[in-house]
Amino acid sequence: MLGIPLFDLVWLAVALLAAGAMTGLLAGVFGVGGGALAVPVLYELFNYVGVPEEVRMPLCVGTSLAIIVPTSIRSFLAHRAKGAVDVSILKVWAAPVVIGVLAGSVVARYAPADLFKAVFVAVAGVSALRLLFGRDSWRLGTELPRRGIMIVYGWLIGLLSALMGIGGGQLSSLFMTFYGRPIHQAVATSSGLGILISIPGAIGYVYAGWPRAAEYPDVAALQFPLAAGYVSLLGLIAFIPTSTLTAPIGAGLAHRLSRRQLEIAFGLFLIFICIRFLTDLVD
Repeated sequence: MLGIPLFDLVWLAVALLAAGAMTGLLAGVFGVGGGALAVPVLYELFNYVGVPEEVRMPLCVGTSLAIIVPTSIRSFLAHRAKGAVDVSILKVWAAPVVIGVLAGSVVARYAPADLFKAVFVAVAGVSALRLLFGRDSWRLGTELPRRGIMIVYGWLIGLLSALMGIGGGQLSSLFMTFYGRPIHQAVATSSGLGILISIPGAIGYVYAGWPRAAEYPDVAALQFPLAAGYVSLLGLIAFIPTSTLTAPIGAGLAHRLSRRQLEIAFGLFLIFICIRFLTDLVD
């Protein structure tokens, strides 16, 4: 009925399950929702089944936000159990982050596909450079800024995260380390943002994608991911079981690694993703 060979269906299901496991592991290790991995993986898989370029990237972003809902919850609970989460920061950021996410969802309804890739490359690139080559002297201050500036930062984190399909971990970790917070505390606290970003973000992308999906009623590839707006239900179902199982494993691993090991591993990973999307933007 879907016009896709059985072998391809099985291969895709296995690939999604494996990617889900890696997403959960990274979510725990780096304190992120896993979107930095889920978005490029989904992009390749949706390309394989023929999802049109015009909607492929926002479909990946929306699906990623939905996927990281349970992953973020489990990652946050695991880090909080170790006493590493600064709840006071999350309280200040809660409202502005959600407002930023909703603004990003509105932008997603009208933005061209390349905007999502450009935002992903820009933010991930800056984060990678800071992690790989930054020094302790690269700081904006020794204490977090006053509440008004924190609110602005929170709004930007929510907006950019909604356009990237991430849980906000790499953005908030970058911010906190620039203000002298230890990487382990930054990672743990950032895990809490995934909950604030992923739930309203996923709902927003369902809303944003409805009119665009209606423009492609005869495209089997759009029917195949069983999309609700810009959220693929098939990708969601395949990712969640394995990602939620491996997130606590990653969180435990994070607390056994040194600060420099975490920085190098995350930085190299982000560089790889940046190169992949840059090749698409220049083609």
